[in-house]
Amino acid sequence: MDHLAFYNLAEHPFSNAVDPRYFYNSTQHSDALIRLKFAVDTMKGLAVVVGDIGTGKTTLARRMLNELDENLYEAALLVVLHAAVTTDWLMKKIAMQLGVENVSDDKIEILGQLYKRLLELSESGLKAVVLMDEVQMLQSREIMEEFRGILNMEGPNGKLINLVLFGLPELDDVLALDEPLKQRVAVKFRLSALDASVTSSYIKHRLHIAGSDEEIFLEDAILAVHEYSGGVPRVINTMCDNAIFEGYLLKQKPITREIIDSVALSLDLEKST
Repeated sequence: MDHLAFYNLAEHPFSNAVDPRYFYNSTQHSDALIRLKFAVDTMKGLAVVVGDIGTGKTTLARRMLNELDENLYEAALLVVLHAAVTTDWLMKKIAMQLGVENVSDDKIEILGQLYKRLLELSESGLKAVVLMDEVQMLQSREIMEEFRGILNMEGPNGKLINLVLFGLPELDDVLALDEPLKQRVAVKFRLSALDASVTSSYIKHRLHIAGSDEEIFLEDAILAVHEYSGGVPRVINTMCDNAIFEGYLLKQKPITREIIDSVALSLDLEKST
């Protein structure tokens, strides 16, 4: 019997891999989605979501992508993997993701192709949306200027594209590299850590999705998870994942505060509250 079977779980409930089934629609995430959908539905142009490491920005971005009706939107999600991204590469990637065929290697031609494609989408009744994650890595004035240029593209019915940027708080400084772009932010949302009550609901939600029908964590243990994690979802997942395995080794049901204290010690975590 492994640790999942010991706790009657069908799968790992606390993986940090993004899985839309485990999305927890907290009040702030629901509020963020409502505001972002309003931004793209009304073609505001530029929306921004910022939050500290592990607060759920990537999960929110993927959730939004999944909820954009393909009959109404032509949407794409790009994830910035490193800071060496060039303007040419980024513009080409955006064009490809929005359906431009045989994308040129010349930036001027790419912009022409992109404009033509955006007009086609608009004429067919579709709204173009590009979601972009980890944008704080794009510390380039040139790229910010290109974003502004894309947002300037308009057709007979108005703006042709929405950009929704997700990133760490440093994203504010990156946008400031081009002040006119920063002034175009129409909707902005800041994700924060979860409070104790929401942390408890979040943990129970993930356990339920994984097949749990019993109490696996004592309430005091859940409170300890919140105290050590500070309500950051990624840290909550890591702590709970370790606690389930530790509890299995100790053959302890349900998981106690003492197990959480032990896990926190092994992860070098200190209480934040």
